[in-house]
Amino acid sequence: MAQAKQTAEALGAALGLAPDRVTLRPFTTTGDIIQDRALADAGGKGLFTKELDAALLERRIDIAVHSAKDLPTFLPDGLCIAGYLPREDVRDVLVSRHPGSLAGIPPGGLVGTASPRRGALVLRRRPDLRIVLMRGNVGTRLAKLERGEADATLLALAGLKRLGLAEQASAILSEDEMLPAVGQGAIAITARTDDDAMRAAVGRIAHAATGAALAAERAFLAVLDGSCRTPIAGHARLVGERLFFRGLVVRPDGSDAMEVEAAGDSAEAEAIGRQAGHELKARMPPGMLAA
Repeated sequence: MAQAKQTAEALGAALGLAPDRVTLRPFTTTGDIIQDRALADAGGKGLFTKELDAALLERRIDIAVHSAKDLPTFLPDGLCIAGYLPREDVRDVLVSRHPGSLAGIPPGGLVGTASPRRGALVLRRRPDLRIVLMRGNVGTRLAKLERGEADATLLALAGLKRLGLAEQASAILSEDEMLPAVGQGAIAITARTDDDAMRAAVGRIAHAATGAALAAERAFLAVLDGSCRTPIAGHARLVGERLFFRGLVVRPDGSDAMEVEAAGDSAEAEAIGRQAGHELKARMPPGMLAA
């Protein structure tokens, strides 16, 4: 809802609309409801989008607002990503009941997360730790931590900032410590491909640099076509007109990781991400991509 309100305010301002002219329609998705098992076991990332996708295709809503990292690699026919708002900080944070960063968690400690990427990268640095499933929104996970269900959890710094909860972070993890998920920190706006007027309206608030970065990241993910079980990370950043990309695939137990880097003109963002994906896939030993 925080992301939807931010989008509505930006769209209203760009189009000169009164606040009450942009109506918010809250949805509770299947992905929000299911909290007792990993996303991969319940049906994948599409569980966070299918109710909104249906509402778009049935013309009950005009646009849908998502965390970009929750979008499936491929959208349903008839829908497209119309644009992204300016990207927030892409880093992950550790929220811990112990002082310091990962090193402060006691040996054998429990780290709660539902993200295979986060779990694998924690084990890559601290193989003595144990990963336990922790689902739910930010408030739910902070409450679970407070109840002692784990020693620590990991969250996106962007989400904490949007909720005014950045002070909850025990440590901000560098990209070298934990490369972000594809799309992390970005708000994606989806629309119908045949709705030219709404796509043009979203284009008024779309952030070009974020769009280029996400084009590279999503192209990388599409080549690998990893399931929700596969720990995959990818981050692109722009420096002037140059785009720099890093991608990573990790075994779920953290025992092995493979990385790729690529760079080029930002106008070729999608091709840069696609090429990086093919390069990494060609070097990857059997079994790195989970089924």
